[in-house]
Amino acid sequence: MTKPTHTLRPSTKRAPDVSPRLDTAQRALIATLESSREGWQTIGRYEADRPQEPPARRFASGQKLLGRVPHAAHAEWTAPKHRPNPVDTVLAGNAGRQERFVPLRMGRMAVSPFAFLRGAAAVMAWDLSHTPVSGIQVMIDGDAHINNFGLFGTPQRDVIADLNDFDEATLGPWEWDLKRLAASVNVAARENGFSRRERRDAVRTAVGGYRFNIGRLCNRGVLDVWSLFGYAERRPTFLKVPNQAWAVIQKTVAKAKRTTNETLLPKVAHRSNDGGWRFQDAPPILTRVDDETRQKLVASLVEYAETLSPAYRFMLRRYAVADVAHRVVGVGSVGTRAYLALCFGNGDTDPLFLQIKEALAPVHGAYLPPMPARERHDGRRVVVAQRLLQALGDPLLGYTTIDGRPYFVRQMKNMKASMPVSLMTGEPFNFWAYSCGGLLARAHARSGDAARIAGYCGDDDTLDRALADFAEAYGDQTEADHVELVKAIKSGRVKALVEEVS
Repeated sequence: MTKPTHTLRPSTKRAPDVSPRLDTAQRALIATLESSREGWQTIGRYEADRPQEPPARRFASGQKLLGRVPHAAHAEWTAPKHRPNPVDTVLAGNAGRQERFVPLRMGRMAVSPFAFLRGAAAVMAWDLSHTPVSGIQVMIDGDAHINNFGLFGTPQRDVIADLNDFDEATLGPWEWDLKRLAASVNVAARENGFSRRERRDAVRTAVGGYRFNIGRLCNRGVLDVWSLFGYAERRPTFLKVPNQAWAVIQKTVAKAKRTTNETLLPKVAHRSNDGGWRFQDAPPILTRVDDETRQKLVASLVEYAETLSPAYRFMLRRYAVADVAHRVVGVGSVGTRAYLALCFGNGDTDPLFLQIKEALAPVHGAYLPPMPARERHDGRRVVVAQRLLQALGDPLLGYTTIDGRPYFVRQMKNMKASMPVSLMTGEPFNFWAYSCGGLLARAHARSGDAARIAGYCGDDDTLDRALADFAEAYGDQTEADHVELVKAIKSGRVKALVEEVS
């Protein structure tokens, strides 16, 4: 048997203090947001007698903000002279991660500028903290790049489109999510061979999707907004879907339907000599854990179950854990402690995969007003944010604590699929960018004031054009930052593991 290499024992080394030192602009930003009417109290205790302003008045309030922060203010990006070296910022983000996986994280980020953008959320967080904000806050995803939108199965086995990955979610300026989406559309379009004009059009399309949907939702009933789902198998009635784009979406829907617990089982596990199922060692991506680690992980699911609704807690009692393994995931998440639990319910043809993933502090948190004590369990923060932002979330989403570290737990791979963004051009790419903008707007409307945001966004395309300018400039910045990482790897300053492409 392969000797297990992963444990949950706390490190005896003291983690270095990597908290960024705030400059004048960042301190001013925090003061501005602290004085805003939106805050953590908006997701806190219910105030039944709180007065409500009509949508038209809130829309006008959003329009007035343009006098202080016009759309044109969002168009510029020039790196401040005191901007930290991006490689230093990335390396600081490795503190506390599992050291043996850090070279893999660096190798994945070095693959391309878009891969760098995906893994360098901390770099962009610092940059965004030096851009203008309207002052309107929502629960932001914090990492809303174009690859963090995808297709998901509902408990009713429908396939819907929505946001994914809430590791960086927190309360913050809605513009930060939209700017990260815009920048990601630009960088992805560059890698797909788009011309400058074409990628500008793609970004304008994404921002236009956001503006359209936030404007559409600002007069809808609250319950209506919370009941809206982006069904991937049904053509929307309020906009035209290009045939090529629809074909790509339906192909991805079919993939999502094929990606189930049952189809995943033989890919990652095998029957052992005793007839039970065990994970297959496939290092460094999937590796078995030792008995002590296994016991801690299984025990943590007891606390996790208490965070589920009573009905799903009862359902979970029908499942028992058969095996546990460590599994490397993502780009920015590489090095965090992430585990996969294989459970069985009604016999060994009824598998359930649960991901138990470490939750780190959100990268934007240093530049925002502090979270209340109840949200400082980062696993709980991720769960609260996902339930707020997703139209129909995972009913098995919950959180737990292991060795003092916060974790969240969710289903793994069940009816999930990613759009093939790297292979898309023309109408399919632009329509997906538009869809991501619309999905982001719907997510923001659930936790924020859609009418104020809609008033600020306006009815014309000035914001679209401004963010297209920003995205082009930030695309240049991302390419330059990626070059810095590649140089650091070539010089030996940064160790990187390059994966073989099969």
